Parts: sequence; C-alpha cells; structure tokens
Amino acid sequence: MHTFLLAPTGFGVGLTSTSLGLVRALARAGLKVGFCKPIAQHHRDDDGPERSTGLIASTHGITAPEPLSLAHVEHLLGDDHLDDLLEEIINLHHLASVDKDVVIIEGMVPTRQASYAAKINVALAKSLNADAILVTAPDNETPQALADRIELHLQQFGGPRQASIVGAVVNKVVSDDYAQALRATPLFSGDRFRLLGSIPWQDDLNAPRTRDVAELLGATVLNAGDYEQRRVQKVVLCARAMPNTVQLLKPGVLVVTPGDRDDIILATCLAAMNGVPLAGMLLCSDFQPDPRILELCRNALQGGLPVLTIASGSHGTIGALDRLNNEIPLDDRERAEKVTDFVAGHIDHEWLLAQCGTPHEIRLTPAAFRYQLVKQAQAANKRIVLPEGSEPRTVQAAAICQTRGIARCVLLAKPETVHEVARVQGIVLPPDLEILDPELIRERYVEPMVELRKGKGLNAPMASAQLEDTVVLGTMMLALDEVDGLVSGAIHTTANTIRPALQLIKTAPGYKLVSSVFFMLLPDQVVVYGDCAVNPDPTAPELAEIALQSAASATAFGIPPRVAMLSYSTGDSGSGEEVEKVREATRLAHVAQPELLLDGPLQYDAASVAEVGRQKAPNSQVAGRATVFVFPDLNTGNTTYKAVQRSADCLSVGPMLQGLRKPVNDLSRGALVDDIVFTIALTAIQAASMKN
Repeated sequence: MHTFLLAPTGFGVGLTSTSLGLVRALARAGLKVGFCKPIAQHHRDDDGPERSTGLIASTHGITAPEPLSLAHVEHLLGDDHLDDLLEEIINLHHLASVDKDVVIIEGMVPTRQASYAAKINVALAKSLNADAILVTAPDNETPQALADRIELHLQQFGGPRQASIVGAVVNKVVSDDYAQALRATPLFSGDRFRLLGSIPWQDDLNAPRTRDVAELLGATVLNAGDYEQRRVQKVVLCARAMPNTVQLLKPGVLVVTPGDRDDIILATCLAAMNGVPLAGMLLCSDFQPDPRILELCRNALQGGLPVLTIASGSHGTIGALDRLNNEIPLDDRERAEKVTDFVAGHIDHEWLLAQCGTPHEIRLTPAAFRYQLVKQAQAANKRIVLPEGSEPRTVQAAAICQTRGIARCVLLAKPETVHEVARVQGIVLPPDLEILDPELIRERYVEPMVELRKGKGLNAPMASAQLEDTVVLGTMMLALDEVDGLVSGAIHTTANTIRPALQLIKTAPGYKLVSSVFFMLLPDQVVVYGDCAVNPDPTAPELAEIALQSAASATAFGIPPRVAMLSYSTGDSGSGEEVEKVREATRLAHVAQPELLLDGPLQYDAASVAEVGRQKAPNSQVAGRATVFVFPDLNTGNTTYKAVQRSADCLSVGPMLQGLRKPVNDLSRGALVDDIVFTIALTAIQAASMKN
C-alpha cells in the first residue's frame, strides 16, 4: 500500500481540487484509493463537516475517517505532545488504508493562525512513510520565480534530492507558455523532482450557483427562480443608460444594479424572457423595486430568473462579491465533478501509477469506467446522428463531443435554429459540427426506405410522410451506413426511438429480440443490469438471449462478465413457475455459451455479497462476485434499478439497447447534458465493436 501526502505551500493554492483530481486519476487506473484529511481546518464561513472529506465522499463514494479538530491539535502541540498527535494521525491513516492500494493524505494549509503547518506536514511525511507532493499556484510571478519559491519549500523536507519528495502540482496556470517555461526550469529538468500536474485556470470551474452567492452575501431572495441551477460566471455592475447595458446581458451574468433602476430591471427581464439564461439580478443600495415593475416582469420571474436584494451600495456590493469564499460547497456535486475530472485530466497519473506498483485487483471503478468510455470513443472516431438536433441539451452535448473528439456528431435541425439555441444558451459551436436541415435531405431517403419496407406495402407518399419524423430520418441514415449510430429520447419516448430501428435496422445475426442494459456506477465498481427498460415478461429462451447480450455488452466495455440469473430463490431452494423460467433460461444460456461464467437462479444478495454467496451457493463461481445481473422481468428490473439509483445515490448510464444490427440508443427525457455525452460515447464504442 502506497501513501501520497499533499503539502500546500500556502492558502488558496487549490489543495482540495488537487485531492479530488488525484483520487480520480488513480481510481481511473483501477486502484482502490483511500483518503484522509487528518486535521480539519474550517473556513470561517463553514458550519458543517470538513470540506475536503465531504467532497471526497460525494464525488468518489470514499468514507474517510473523521479529522481531528484544530483545537485538539493545538492543545497537543501546546503541551509539546507532537508524538501523541502523530500516533492519532497514524491511526486515522490505518483506518483509511484498509483494503486500499493507495492513500491520499491532505496536509495542513499554512495560514497566519497555523504557522506550524509546514512542520506538521514534514512530520506526517516521515511518520507515514509518504511520498510528498507540493501543491502551489503562481502569485503574479515568473516561472523561474515560482520554481525558486517551490525550492525554498523543498528545503523544509530536506531538499529536492530527498526520496520522500517526488514532485509538485501547480494550479491556476495562466497559459501553456507559462507551463512550458516552468517545466524547462532547472528544478524540473531532472528525474528527481517532477512537475506532476500543470492545471490551467478555467473560469467556468469557479462559477458558484446563484444560491451560493445569495447565502454568502446574506442577500434577501425576492424570487428564487432557478437559483439552485444557475451559475454566476461574470458579475456586471449596470450603472449605464439602458441602451448601453443591453450588450452586457449574456448567459451566466449576474446583473448588479440599484433597486430603483427600473430601466435596467426591465431590460434584464426582457433578456430573460427572450431565453438568455442570466445568472440573476442583484438589486443593491437598499432600494426595493417598484411592485408595478415586478408585475410587468412576471413572465421572466416565472421563467426562473433569480432576483436578490441587498442593502449595501453598488461599489460595496461589488467589493463583497470579490471577497466571497470561492471554495466548492459540499452540496454542489455538479461543480465538484467538473473540477475533479478537469484536474484528473492534467495529472501525470501514469508516473504515479508506476510509483504505486501493481494494484491488489484491477477493478473497473466508476471513475475508470467514465474515463475509458471517453478514451474508447475517441479512438473509435464514429459519426453519430442526433435527430433532436435543436434541443438545447442535445446541442450542448454535441458541442462537447465534437470538441473533445468523442464522436463526430450530426444534428438534424435547421442550422439557423441551432445557432439561435447556441446563442441564447451561451454554447460555443465547434466549426466542424455538422448540422443538416431535414427539409433539404429528406427526399433522397424516400426511395431507399420504400425498398427496405417493400415487403410491408410501403409506398413513396407513406415513406415521405414517415420521414417527417427526424428519428425515422436519422434511422434511415444509419440503415444506409451514412452514420455509425443514433441517439434520441431527450424529447421522444422510448417507443419512438426503438420502433424505426426495429423496422429499418433489424436485429443482429443470431438474435431475435432487442433488450437493454444499464451500467450502474456503484461506489466501488461498475456492474450491468439487464433488462430494465424494454421486455415486460420475457420467456425462458428470451431471458437466456438477454443474458448473452448483456454479457457481450459487459465485455465490450471492459467488465469481466460473471452473470447472475436473478430470482426470489437460490439454487434448488425454491420452486414455482417464475423460478423454473429462470432455471430453464440458465440452462439454455449454458448450452449456447458453455464457457461463460453464468449461474442461476440466484437471489440478489447471494449474487452480490461475498459472505451470502458463500453460504447460499458455495460451489458457484458467480455467487458473491457477479458483475452482470439479469432480472426475470421488466417489473423487477426497472424497480430495482431505480431503487438502487436513488437510495444508494448511484449514477447510472443507459439504457443502452442491445441486439440490434447497428447501435441505436435511447435517452431519458430528464437526461442531463453529461448523460447525453456518455450515451453518445457508448454508441460510438458499440459501433466500433460491431464493426470488429
């Protein structure tokens, strides 16, 4: 088991962000990672749990030991009991390291109140036999000056040639040129001390929710609107005349204006009513807005525009906004996830993995699964059609996928409509993002569709009418191999997505039905649930086919298939029609693929919990360690997947359709942008596996 100590060089260097990213970078490699913040250092605005420990729990599902209070630590140090303190911290480290390959220790932050922090961090590195990583950030200094300052901090650990010091992570780097110049300094030129991460500054990662701003300012909320979801990316003080203000009203802007500026209030609300997703409006100077003006703005307020008031004047309010605590709130999981992934993507995880050595057991963790999804999709380089081409979430997901190389996306919509959606939503469309106007391409698919459906009596007028539906149009593009996959469902039902695929794409060779799987991102691993979305009551042969399809899907995404055929009884302990169906399905699946690790009937606990599996099915190679769970019917599967998702706060990716000749995937109508991105990635990987 390996230990890394993160030692910050000062306050505000991005220590928590580095912890989040480092844990994810190592988890992506399949390592079991533990975390410990031995000593709590609460910000003056904090009144809840220690922030790093809480964020690690919410983003990674890691339960870290409770940190020691700062008062307790200072009492021990005041009594000259450093050894006693280190013994307590070693115990916390032991708790964090149980069944782990690597543990991240977050050191103390040097502040005016904790000038002894550096001494504690050096003692921790020695006591825990940890590799120390310095965490720092530029302070308006040249790369060489920053390198010199880092070297001064290294002296506290015995200098850069000490084996316990392995490198540094530098946050808030302003440009690539700065990073390259820093890497070229003598400090980082050799092999003894490495630049393990150069994390660029990115404004949108530091955007708080409007609700956070309201709470930190102590503002009065006149209209909450969407203040839980909207983010403050920029603050604009509007003191100009209204015509000169209009150009400032852009997505993510928090408009600060005195409460008696009726013209600015009306202009802001008009922009909101026109679809501009402003962060909100903050009315200052202790002026309350005229109720008649608010009545005129009713549609904007009902549309979600947050409105806050505060007593301070314009410049005092701007000053207070500049001084706000910008740390990630414990309940802001969306921002924490974005920061975590961003930092993880800029850390030299391959070198760190080599330092850690071979893990106890390579497992596909949620972080590793998401990471591999993106990497495999990028390698696949597939063209994916999105029939709901002007739907805002779909447009944003397509832009992300195109920019990151996850897929070459094709939006089916009028280009001017897509560009207007992007303008209003503040989405930057990549220049190579393909947008096809359905009106201009529809007719060329009429004849091929008639040919495909000639056995069903389809004629040209009927085909032309059906092609008015962009899902049908996109499915025809897939049928003719013009695209590699299709993703729909943000505004269409599952039936709307699947029906054209069954008619035009057909099932894959060897399969008779279409089924689905969800990838369930449990805290410690990713497992597969099938079928929870398509087949209401499969027969035994159909259930066997679902099991084989699900095992193949698991294999395609790097999950070793150990298939549990689920029932309300295990082995021969029960009888009845439903159990016999599962028993027969298990037999048929074994006949079809005798080498596949598959067992049933198994109860869920016997399939998933090692101790229960050993007790109820001691001779099973699947019991207690299943990775693919096949449910006997849709009622059981859908209920279980939703129960696990909600009660365990577990993310799920899917449903992914399987059994089709070409990949078509359905979205939940409540899908988030990230859900759509991951579904596009899934589809691209499916397309690559079907070609092989």
